[in-house]
Amino acid sequence: MRDLHPQREPHASGHLDVGDGHLVFWEESGNPDGKPAVFLHGGPGAGCAPAHRGLFDPEVYRIVLFDQRGCGRSTPDAGRLGADLSTNTTWHLVADVERLREHLGVESWLVLGGSWGSTLALAYAETHPERVSELVLRGVFTCRQAELDWMYGGGAANLFPDRWAELLALVPDSERDDVLRSYHRMLHDPDEQIRAAVAWSRWEASLIGLLPRPELVEDFGDPAFAAAFARIETHYFVHGAWLDEGQLIANAHRLHGIPGTIAHGRYDVITPPVTAFDLAEAWPQADLHLIPDAGHAYDEPGILNALIQATDHYAR
Repeated sequence: MRDLHPQREPHASGHLDVGDGHLVFWEESGNPDGKPAVFLHGGPGAGCAPAHRGLFDPEVYRIVLFDQRGCGRSTPDAGRLGADLSTNTTWHLVADVERLREHLGVESWLVLGGSWGSTLALAYAETHPERVSELVLRGVFTCRQAELDWMYGGGAANLFPDRWAELLALVPDSERDDVLRSYHRMLHDPDEQIRAAVAWSRWEASLIGLLPRPELVEDFGDPAFAAAFARIETHYFVHGAWLDEGQLIANAHRLHGIPGTIAHGRYDVITPPVTAFDLAEAWPQADLHLIPDAGHAYDEPGILNALIQATDHYAR
C-alpha cells in the first residue's frame, strides 16, 4: 500500500475575495511550475488539512488547497450564530473554484474531491469541462434524496442503532419524521446550537471508517469545528444542495473526454457505493475501483492507494 507523498510547506497562500463578504483561504505547495491540481474538501464545511497535500507528488504537481466558504481559515465563520449562509451554495462554490483558477493563472487542472468534495467536483466539471484535465473522486455523493434519506432518514441507523439513538436523543418527538430539518432548526437556536452541532458531527465521524476511529469522533466533536461543519451541512442538505434530483448523474455526459478515476469503499455507510456505480454507468470513461476492505475515509489504505495511484498515473 502507498503512503502519502511528503507534505511540503506552502510556498504561497492568501485570502481571495470572492464577493458577498467572503474571503476564501487558499494555499499552494509542491512544484510551482508543475501540473496544476486542486483538492476539494468534504463536508461541506470540513476544511482542508496539511495531509491532503500528500495525495499529490510534490515534485510533479502544483498543489492547490482551499477552504470553502464559511469554514477552516476562510471568513466569515459560518459557525457563528447569526452568520448569513444565503450566499453559501453549491453554485457560489463552483464560481469560487473558477475564480481561484483565474486568480492563479491556471489554464486547466486535475480536480480531486471526496465525499461532498466529489459533489462539488462534479458540479464544477460539468459546468466548466474545458478547465478539468482529469477528475479523481472518492466516496461519491450527489445529494440525491435517497442518499440523504440513507444517512439522515434511518437507513444507516440499521447498522449503527446506538449511534443513531444518540443523534435522535436531541430531536423532539414531534420532529422525528424529519431529523435533518430538526437539526437545521436547532443549529440556528442559541440555546441548542452547540450541543446539536456536536451531536451532528459525532454521528458522521462515528460512521466514517471501516473500523472505529475514536480520535476522529473526538476531533469532530470539538465545538469550534462542529459549529461551522454542522451548520453548513444542514444548510446544504435541507436545500438539496441547490441541485435538481439526480442532476449530477443525468449530466455526466458533460464529462465526456475527461479521464477519470473513482475510488469508493465497498463498506462505505456514509455514501453507499451505489452512487459511485451509477456515476460510472453514466460516465464510462471513468475507472471505478470498489475497495473491498474500506469505508468512507480517504486515508483508509485501499482508498489511499487508489487515489495516489491515480494522481501518479495522471502525472505522467
